[in-house]
Amino acid sequence: MKQNILIVAGEASGDLHAAALIRALSTKHAELTFTGIGGDKMKAEGVSLLYHINDFAFLGLIEVVKHLPFIKKVKRELLDFTEKEQIRTVILVDYPGFNLSLARELHKKGVKIIYYISPQVWAWGKGRIKTIKKIVDKMLVVFTFEEAMYKMNGVDAVFVGHPLTERVKEYPYLSREEFCLRHGLDPHKQILLLLPGSREQEVAMIFPEAIQGAGLIAKKHNMQIVVALAQTINRDAFEGNAESVPYTVVEDDTYNCMKHAAFGIIKSGTSTIEAALLGLPLVVVYKTNSLTFAIGKRLVKIRNIGMVNIIAGKMIVPELLQRDVKAEKIFEESSTIIASEKRYSEMKVALAEAGKVLGTKPASDIAAEEILKVLSR
Repeated sequence: MKQNILIVAGEASGDLHAAALIRALSTKHAELTFTGIGGDKMKAEGVSLLYHINDFAFLGLIEVVKHLPFIKKVKRELLDFTEKEQIRTVILVDYPGFNLSLARELHKKGVKIIYYISPQVWAWGKGRIKTIKKIVDKMLVVFTFEEAMYKMNGVDAVFVGHPLTERVKEYPYLSREEFCLRHGLDPHKQILLLLPGSREQEVAMIFPEAIQGAGLIAKKHNMQIVVALAQTINRDAFEGNAESVPYTVVEDDTYNCMKHAAFGIIKSGTSTIEAALLGLPLVVVYKTNSLTFAIGKRLVKIRNIGMVNIIAGKMIVPELLQRDVKAEKIFEESSTIIASEKRYSEMKVALAEAGKVLGTKPASDIAAEEILKVLSR
């Protein structure tokens, strides 16, 4: 019997993980169909999109407030859709600001809520766990410590592993020679990689100083700069910021960039986990609206912002935040690591250790099996 499932992912990483999950579910249960919010990857897996993730490319408290009428409109349409189409199960992927609010309303309608990739309640305070316990039927988590925390609070949670582990492992990598030939790079020169984010606001905040810092590093250490372009970013976002710094933009090939780079300047987020899995030493950079950051700093309950540092339980890579996202600071922190063979090697070892806690089995398959159990109830 065919069953239509609503699935909601609001950003690029969610689109990627949701697409892999849908592929696994479709393999195990051909009668499932999917409708919802996502990106090109979900669409390629057969999801009928009501909205595209590009419609949600706003970041930070101030920007969210500006877009509240749109957010409310989308939520209302999703609720109407579930009622009209008699949707019985919803899969929410990350994106907690929107998805938890949606889950509250869906729960009132008796819809089963499966949450894949938990909200970071360990960062924002554990008060949210009480809400999650009331409105989420199954929580599929990607860190082992999350499973223990949820179970301790009576939430039905299962650790499925991190979906990035399988993606990094299965990616069709090129040899260094092939990679350099494809993108017009010098195969004899080390690569300095810059990942300034997947939203235009992030790029506007981070790229101007980061590319100037990268220019100083490249000049001192005889490196070539590669800027990895997220599919959600227009190449024009880089224009006018780096006329004096030569760099190559590589589109939709971040894992090859990471694999063949010697060092990374990477915006805080899941990319730092990918860097850990690929053994790429890095500095983490993060800058947002000052008011948004000030409010977030008061609310966040953890010391570090970089995901790789959080999963390691200690500071293994430097974090440059807000005012420290300056060319000279980026240059100083990065050069210290690049110039020290001992520190560089120690960082690679620490990154490998951090990567081990993310699981070894395909997260999408395990998550799909757990979801099918919920569907059969």
